Amino acid sequence: MPKVLIADKLAPRAAEILREAGVETDVKTGLPPEELKAIIGAYDGLAIRSATKVTAEIIAAATNLKVIARAGIGVDNVDIPAATQAGIVVMNTPFGNTTTTAEHAIAMMFAAARQIPAASASTHAGKWEKSKFMGREISGKTLGLIGAGNIGSIVADRAQGLKMRVIAYDPYLTEERALALGVERVSLEDLYKRADVITLHVPKTKETAHMIDAGALAAMKKGVILVNCARGGLVDEAALRAALDSGHVGAAAFDVFSVEPAKENVLFGHPNVVCTPHLGAATAEAQDAVAIQAAEQIAAYLTTGAVTNALNTASVSAQDAPRLQPYLKLGAALGKFAGQITGSAIRKVDIAYEGTVTDVNTDPIAATILANLLAGQVESVNLVNALQVAQARGIEVKQSYDPTSRNWRSMIEMTVTSDERVRNVTGTLFTGREPRLVNVEGVPIEVALTAHMLFIRNRDEPGLVGAVGCLLGDAGINIADFRLGRQDEGGAAVCVINLDAPLPDDVFADIKALPHVVSAKRLAF
Repeated sequence: MPKVLIADKLAPRAAEILREAGVETDVKTGLPPEELKAIIGAYDGLAIRSATKVTAEIIAAATNLKVIARAGIGVDNVDIPAATQAGIVVMNTPFGNTTTTAEHAIAMMFAAARQIPAASASTHAGKWEKSKFMGREISGKTLGLIGAGNIGSIVADRAQGLKMRVIAYDPYLTEERALALGVERVSLEDLYKRADVITLHVPKTKETAHMIDAGALAAMKKGVILVNCARGGLVDEAALRAALDSGHVGAAAFDVFSVEPAKENVLFGHPNVVCTPHLGAATAEAQDAVAIQAAEQIAAYLTTGAVTNALNTASVSAQDAPRLQPYLKLGAALGKFAGQITGSAIRKVDIAYEGTVTDVNTDPIAATILANLLAGQVESVNLVNALQVAQARGIEVKQSYDPTSRNWRSMIEMTVTSDERVRNVTGTLFTGREPRLVNVEGVPIEVALTAHMLFIRNRDEPGLVGAVGCLLGDAGINIADFRLGRQDEGGAAVCVINLDAPLPDDVFADIKALPHVVSAKRLAF
């Protein structure tokens, strides 16, 4: 039975969902790092919010951990590269709190435009400063979205309902998607010039950190309202304070800060700044939704292999997971076979899918192929980091698809280009589930994969079968299966032998020395 730790406070329903799925679940919140490190090795899954910091040190101690699920969007508290290297899938729940966060951005925009917090405090103090708080209408104004993803698109919809014009900058926003959202796609420079209100909806990355700096603020329309309910650190807060003091920026509304918890900040105390303590996702509905989603995702992964909202590997739907398993088994066999017969640095891997395999998500198959192909050349390669490892080594990976198949209902062909030569191996599924090789090095040959095997490239000349058989027989090694294939009579040929026992070094040396043998490799599956 898989075992999951809930390390942050989640809705009680999350633990119930995991237990109903047959997953043993412990709830231990507020653990100091050393205590978490001491117990994490016992768990297959970890459910967190933002409080628990899953550092490289924690991950190194998580020897059985397979999945981390963040109940929420941001994963700044998870060392994703370390998790990827360890083969741990990292998931978030990007949709459970999108509406809540978008609504908070709209609320903050209103609060800043109408000076609601200051007016409320003044009225509570017994003052009646009606003339002091002169606000601005939102209707008819231009809203500039920086980021038009899940949350940004909801903000756009709500703003249009308020009769605002919406323009958007997002390098991934297509013209078709902009049209569907009813927004105008613009450059960042144009957005700064035109927007009366600017809201941020981007993740914090190396590219977006302090993207709103002194230069960007100076380029904005005088009197602009700046709203940040996305991530802390997107805005140079000191530069913003200066722009507020000068009056160039009319107001700001911030839910997130560069350092949190924000006990002090350069923006605090400014009369034209509205601040909230990271409340974007803080509604009962959103907290229940993300907790339930995180639990469902962990349960599905640990019980069926389904991968949803993963940040470091390909997603696999619950419907695809059972269908993928035989293909993953075939991919592993192909990768392992090719990896064991490849003796030099790999430069390129081409994977061709034919027939019914093209109906499923092939990215996990490619990852499986690469992980097994590179296992003999790279330490710590796994299904999660295989593509990153390949890219880091300069290996070009290509996938191609043909819904028809030449000879089989479904077929996967991989071609490996190394410093030494180009190798090709093709496999299919017998009875829909059992992997079989059907072509090696361009030679048609039907081979089942077993624990102990011998692969030989040989000249198509008489005597090979008898010579190899005698050497194996003299050594007391039984032949389970013996397959031969050739391209043309007298030309290149291959031989694949399934053995009942490992092949000793001395016998292997004698086989390699046979005059018929061009090369030989011992294989293990």
